Amino acid sequence: MNEPSKHHRPIRSFVKREGKLTTGQKNAIEQLWPTHGIELKAEPLELAAEFGRDAPVVLEIGFGNGLSLADMAEAYPDLNFFGVEVHRPGVGSLLVQVKQRGLQNVRVSQDDAVQVLEQQIPDASLHRVQIFFPDPWHKKRHHKRRLIQPDFVTMLVKKLAPGGHIHVATDWENYAEHILGVLSQNADLCNTSSDPSGYAPKPEYRPDTKYEKRGIRLGHGVWDLVFEK
Repeated sequence: MNEPSKHHRPIRSFVKREGKLTTGQKNAIEQLWPTHGIELKAEPLELAAEFGRDAPVVLEIGFGNGLSLADMAEAYPDLNFFGVEVHRPGVGSLLVQVKQRGLQNVRVSQDDAVQVLEQQIPDASLHRVQIFFPDPWHKKRHHKRRLIQPDFVTMLVKKLAPGGHIHVATDWENYAEHILGVLSQNADLCNTSSDPSGYAPKPEYRPDTKYEKRGIRLGHGVWDLVFEK
């Protein structure tokens, strides 16, 4: 994932990797995008109008295949879930789940999360921002591409409602240490963990993702970080 830059490079939250759509994913996009998709526009969204109700909004950045997001939307029907994922097969996969489960509390964007945050998410409007297993860019020369950087976190904090949370999970210890440092240095955030390590117990609402299961198979630990505004 590429990172916010102060100067000439455009800010992006991803590196484009595209794959082919299955027939089911293609059909789900064609059928559900008019009701569940959100196009990028240079004006703030009326989130209550987009969801057809006023409820706390959880923004997930980079939802992958969408299975864990669908699980959360099904388990927590009183929350609105806004998923942002640039990879079209992932969008299609989530919409397949939305269709199969009849989920009405999910909306989807296929645009860059930084643009969505800057242009569409109203300030102080989000109940939670969750980023599960972002690309760790484990080679040192690529660390500047990591998503969680001070400027990006400042943007997230601006969009959180008072008492809102940023929740990041990773299976790379070095990235966990980096994320902990970045979140801890933001004066508007407070670590919810009382553990001396700074890492939080896995919240009940977060399902096991395929990336977490993969990491465990590879012998990696999993680190959750939950900070409150």
